[in-house]
Amino acid sequence: MASRVLVVDDDAHIRELCRLYLTHDGFVVDEAVDGQEALDAINGNAYDLVVLDLMMPQVDGFDVLSEVRQRDQWLPVVMLTAMGDEEDRILGLDMGADDYVIKPFSPKELVARVKAVLRRATAEPPARPSTVIRHPGLMIDVEKRTAHAGQEALSLTPREFDLLAFLASNPRQIFSRDVLLDRVWGFEFEGDSRTVDVHVTRLRQKLLATSTPYEYLDTVWGQGYRFQPKPRST
Repeated sequence: MASRVLVVDDDAHIRELCRLYLTHDGFVVDEAVDGQEALDAINGNAYDLVVLDLMMPQVDGFDVLSEVRQRDQWLPVVMLTAMGDEEDRILGLDMGADDYVIKPFSPKELVARVKAVLRRATAEPPARPSTVIRHPGLMIDVEKRTAHAGQEALSLTPREFDLLAFLASNPRQIFSRDVLLDRVWGFEFEGDSRTVDVHVTRLRQKLLATSTPYEYLDTVWGQGYRFQPKPRST
């Protein structure tokens, strides 16, 4: 069955370009001209992926992304951003977007990114040495893709879960950003390595918001990150 994609952009030319190339590669494509129309479409239909422009009048892409992530942690989102909007890209990734394409973009690159994100979304998680990973104050069920810290269930995006599961499966080992991109995001990902920093920051924030008395993620300056449970610093 063909994957169904929603393209959201207030520029009719960009929507048409995306639709033509995605349709040519076998996708079923719907279009939305603004954020509110996008939310209405997402509420009423089942999509496999959303291509989302961030800069739109009234309800912008950030509002759409925030609303989507509150209701659906799993729906893949590829952002469309302007050349100079690095902070917007970082914020979008921080809010749970899966990838981005910078305007002006090659339609073929967009199709390649969409395919790569869909492959990652449907692939088995990279770290699966055991069904349940346990550490002090933390339990990760890899099969069910759930995680609990202290008494609380963690609400994680698919990539946050994969990153936590991978690091927790390899405690005390230091992984560089490039290695984490390869092992968690996959070799097809061509985004900035700072994507890793954003996801680690989000994981730290979510873990610290729970009742667990432990910290888990260490930054090893100049080398990368490691998973190492230790009592929280006061």
